[in-house]
Amino acid sequence: LAEGFPPVKSALPDRPSRAQSAAWRRSLRRGGGLGLLVGLAVVTPPLRAMFLPAARYSGPPLPPSSLTVPPPRTLAWSQESVLARHIFESYAARSLGNFAKNGKGGSGRILLARLLARQQLTETNQYILAAQPWGVTGTSGWQNPKGDYDFESSVLTTILWLFGEDPATLTPAAREHLLHVLLTEEGGAYRAAAPNTGGLIEETENHLLMTEGSRYLKNRWLQRHGNAAPSYDNVANGLEDKLLTLLAAIRTAGFHEFNSQPYIGYTILGLLNLEAFASDPVRASARQVLDAMNFNYALGSYRLRHFPSFRRRIEYAGMTSLTAGYQTAYMTAWLSYAARPLALPELPGAGVTHALIGAALPYRPPDAVVRLLFDKGPGYFVKIGHGEKGSPEIYSAGPGFLLSAGGVHRGKLSVIVARPITLQLDDNVTELAEVFHLAGPSADFRAWNNTGVQENFACAAGPVHVPARFKAVQSNEIWQIYAGGPGLLLAVHSRPTLGLLAVFPGADPVALLAALGRANPTTEALAHEFTFPHGQKLTYDLASKPDQWVMLTAAGQKLDRNFDQWPLLAGRL
Repeated sequence: LAEGFPPVKSALPDRPSRAQSAAWRRSLRRGGGLGLLVGLAVVTPPLRAMFLPAARYSGPPLPPSSLTVPPPRTLAWSQESVLARHIFESYAARSLGNFAKNGKGGSGRILLARLLARQQLTETNQYILAAQPWGVTGTSGWQNPKGDYDFESSVLTTILWLFGEDPATLTPAAREHLLHVLLTEEGGAYRAAAPNTGGLIEETENHLLMTEGSRYLKNRWLQRHGNAAPSYDNVANGLEDKLLTLLAAIRTAGFHEFNSQPYIGYTILGLLNLEAFASDPVRASARQVLDAMNFNYALGSYRLRHFPSFRRRIEYAGMTSLTAGYQTAYMTAWLSYAARPLALPELPGAGVTHALIGAALPYRPPDAVVRLLFDKGPGYFVKIGHGEKGSPEIYSAGPGFLLSAGGVHRGKLSVIVARPITLQLDDNVTELAEVFHLAGPSADFRAWNNTGVQENFACAAGPVHVPARFKAVQSNEIWQIYAGGPGLLLAVHSRPTLGLLAVFPGADPVALLAALGRANPTTEALAHEFTFPHGQKLTYDLASKPDQWVMLTAAGQKLDRNFDQWPLLAGRL
């Protein structure tokens, strides 16, 4: 693993001990609010805090964004994709095995791939007819040990809507079994809380979108195919309004599970089903959410390399791949349909699971997303807020580079992983060790506030890692100058407790080294301020509290450091 950032096990166990679980069950059997309080009293303190009403997944609306997704969709997309065909056929070749033991949509994805590839159709339909639900929907855990069936039902929903009216592929008998037996959620119920928690724990976004999206789309299928029961009318039963409210909340307050590893892949699955098959109002709202999250991804990535902070799961803190995120897998699948060839990364094994869904469904990103992925234009500086107790995303980009802030850990209950600040250049490297990065203090992300990014500048309370392939073209005892690409110079000051990295388009290395010395005459001052040769001064506090932006001032102007109150998206673009 690069630079001593080891994998870290979560400080929050997936489950309490057997004794704690037994005590919880006994308290529930005793019944009533008193029994619930007794149960809460015996679980571990971190879990007890999670059960309080304040532990919600959606925060209040953030200030309005000053930037929005440019709406045009004029790009041409092909109907076929070589990558998609390869994914379908390779996934179709997998063994189905036991429906229940595959779990979390494993069987469903193989079934979907076989139907998409038109392979082994007889066996596939027979398998569907023999399958039985292996669990229940909603977050799994000690309080809901048979949960997570919505991972399966979401993919089965995709199968129903793609092939339900294609009897040559999905037989009517298999379709009816899938619809009435395997898709278990229907009617007007809407479960906002995680199962078996007494309504005290709000369900996570990925489970809400998968469970309630599948319920909604089963109702919609039944109604569109002649079932007039009021319980299947999504408008009359209130389910459509609840889904629209959920989607509107995400648009105004953002995702709690931002950039989540691995849950963003399942959040996108739920949204893609709604965008493809729901009513016009729900489709439009789901598309707006998808467009916004993909626009943020495009701003925070370069050539499909993305390395932001994220919430859930802490076990993924040791990831060093710049392309392993599941949103990258979806983006790769969508872009494989581009009319003109694009340079796409190789999908990691787990990413294929999500690329399969992206390739199967009709959503394609808007023009601005596709352009920004590969062309940063004249440059931008943007800040993305994630609300109370969140970690901001901060990006500075220009021709040939992207500076990406690593964010900040907000304590055990935040389940936020801070990452190193990274500098991505116009190349094809895909590992953390291959890019300039900085983080600190220590190698423990829990101690980091890596929000120290301003336009063309980054700072952290630790040294700068310089990839082995780079050699300084100019240097002195304070600064090292590196060539970052045609017309792009990088200035690095690095010592154990301080790392500075500044980007200079179109500069001369000899002149830059001299100018940096004149603008920053003492090394002591660099611990809290940096002045660009053109005169702009930045000040910063590398010991900032976890709820404050590291940057203090720019050109003498105080900066808004309270990123809990930042808009969803703001800056200069």
